[in-house]
Amino acid sequence: MAKKKASVYVCQACGYQSAKLMGKCPNCGGWNQMEEEKLPGKSEGNTRTTFAGNVAKAETIKEIKVSKEPRIKTSITEFNRVLGGGVVPGSLILIGGDPGIGKSTLLLQVSAELSQTGGIVLYVTGEESSSQIKMRAERLELKESDYYIYPETDMNAIRSVIEKIRPQFVVIDSIQTMHHPEIESMTGSVSQVRESTAELMKIAKTNQIAIFIVGHVTKEGAIAGPRMLEHMVDTVLYFEGERHHTFRILRAVKNRFGSTNEIGIFEMKNGGLEEVLNPSQLFLEERLAGATGSAVVAALEGTRPILVEIQSLITPTSFGNAKRTVSGLDYSRVSLIMAVLEKRAGLLLQNQDAYLKAAGGVRLDEPAIDLAIAMSIASSYEEKETKSTDCFIGEIGLTGEVRRVSRIEQRVGEAAKLGFNRIFIPKNNIGGWTFPKDAQIIAVSTVSETLKKLFH
Repeated sequence: MAKKKASVYVCQACGYQSAKLMGKCPNCGGWNQMEEEKLPGKSEGNTRTTFAGNVAKAETIKEIKVSKEPRIKTSITEFNRVLGGGVVPGSLILIGGDPGIGKSTLLLQVSAELSQTGGIVLYVTGEESSSQIKMRAERLELKESDYYIYPETDMNAIRSVIEKIRPQFVVIDSIQTMHHPEIESMTGSVSQVRESTAELMKIAKTNQIAIFIVGHVTKEGAIAGPRMLEHMVDTVLYFEGERHHTFRILRAVKNRFGSTNEIGIFEMKNGGLEEVLNPSQLFLEERLAGATGSAVVAALEGTRPILVEIQSLITPTSFGNAKRTVSGLDYSRVSLIMAVLEKRAGLLLQNQDAYLKAAGGVRLDEPAIDLAIAMSIASSYEEKETKSTDCFIGEIGLTGEVRRVSRIEQRVGEAAKLGFNRIFIPKNNIGGWTFPKDAQIIAVSTVSETLKKLFH
């Protein structure tokens, strides 16, 4: 009698394995996420071998020869910025985002750009046919580019085609549709995603092929599949944006070859994604003159300062407990600043409803935006407008002090370049750098001092 192949129960949310079925996963706490999966049989080995037949071996660090291959740059400046200067050969890049956000559109445009650099590009699609991909490419006017389209989900077949074509760049759209024949579980399961990614990682590292992987996201916004998926790849990019805004933000949350603070800003149009080279002007162009509850901050995203309008609406509450609603800002940060304004500046906000947002659909989360949030709240509460040429930079402490922030010179320079001639900055940031000639720098040390200089 043939021996029955062993199986385990795997959590489809986090990848936790158990010998028996459990209703609640002990690792992530998810309910009804455990599914039975067959254990793979014995394989002949998992040695890293190149397509030329070279096998990896142990060497001393002095014996290892490093070939200084330059990064491959595209004409999409925003994409190069997020990757740290361009595509690194042999890197494994994971791109996640909500359905319909534009992941496939972005990678089609990137594939067209990479094919024009002289490299061979293979676009593997598991969700669409070849004709559907061509229709989209024609809509994006990518007719001049020439790269391979391969509609397949079998990992063995994909590896064979990669070995035959020998491309420099591969796009997998998407990893949840890939199927590894040695894993006896349904497509999209934790085991399938994990093993398919491991196979792609081995191909990328042993043959110096840059591979882009598209990953679906869950309802919570995290990339679907095991958490180790993000640990296996070199770079994790999130493509963000609101459904009712045309702007898209490409954000790096992990990058072994560059900074994780960089963002790229795009605008979705009929002809595809167009990069936004001056986002500060874009976020401020619809600002209403003479309105109360508005303040501009020079926030820093990676190496790029961006000017964003923070809006506040403070109204008396009609119920016992005041309501706090924020969009694009951290709720805890806003609550903290409102408590400081009430305790240190004398603003009675406990019986006021507060609604705050970062205009343009951008998300801000750094200490330097505190002063702008406080001034926008005070402006709406006092019904006094801030000047259209005022900019606020600074972190607020619990004792009401305005604390220094990093890279003040770049922030002030960006504000002065866009016509802001009165810039409030922390007093401890004065010194060691040159002020712009056409801007008035106002140094403040407390929130109360800032309110007096702003409104009186």
